[in-house]
Amino acid sequence: MRRCLVAGNWKMHMTVAETESFIVRFLPLVGAPNAEVVLFPPFTSLDCAGRLLRETNVGLGAQDVYFESKGAYTGAVSPGMLVACGCRYVLVGHSERRHVFGDGNDVVRRKLDAAVVGGLDPILCVGETIAERRGGQTNTVLETQLEAGLGGLSEAALARVVIAYEPVWAIGTGETATPEQAQEASAWIREWVGRRHGRAAEKVRILYGGSVKLDNARSLLALPDVDGSLVGGASLDPDGFAAIAAAAEA
Repeated sequence: MRRCLVAGNWKMHMTVAETESFIVRFLPLVGAPNAEVVLFPPFTSLDCAGRLLRETNVGLGAQDVYFESKGAYTGAVSPGMLVACGCRYVLVGHSERRHVFGDGNDVVRRKLDAAVVGGLDPILCVGETIAERRGGQTNTVLETQLEAGLGGLSEAALARVVIAYEPVWAIGTGETATPEQAQEASAWIREWVGRRHGRAAEKVRILYGGSVKLDNARSLLALPDVDGSLVGGASLDPDGFAAIAAAAEA
């Protein structure tokens, strides 16, 4: 059975002091959840968060990673550095990395491969823009991104990957895919994995991301092919994010 995963992506928010305050408030609220709960602070807060989350039921992830292990790459952060902070997960291919920072499919794949080799479990983000959806290109976009990210991946490596469907038009806009749209895309992604990797499709976890809030989390998490949520702005409030995690329990 696939364990539900609720991930809080803080993006460029939270100082070290704010991170500490959040976690101290948050941990008593989530207790020992059946769902997997993971926080994704900014790089500057990872060490602090890792120390506070050690030996708790809340995991730690990073928002991005570079594909080299070391070298003259100013501003880059390697897989080993993230593992040393206590990270288990890392986002790769988030729409803001693709559309704001220009990470192409080739870069996303190199980051995914480096994450796996470096001991991290990557969360591969895929999704279409509003123009692509209106043009009937959703499945074509998803197939291109999935093929680039997962094509030829070994069974052992695929077992480490989580997929997040995040329609670009629903991220930070207040717009959310309807449950029908989220289920349709997630089912299509699972079908694609099944065509390439057989029975692994039943094991891979697929998250929905895009303006997830408490008032829509329950309906999204109840969908048969949605195994959790990648939460943005709503994860910045410890009480609200704990409530979303509680919704995943149900």
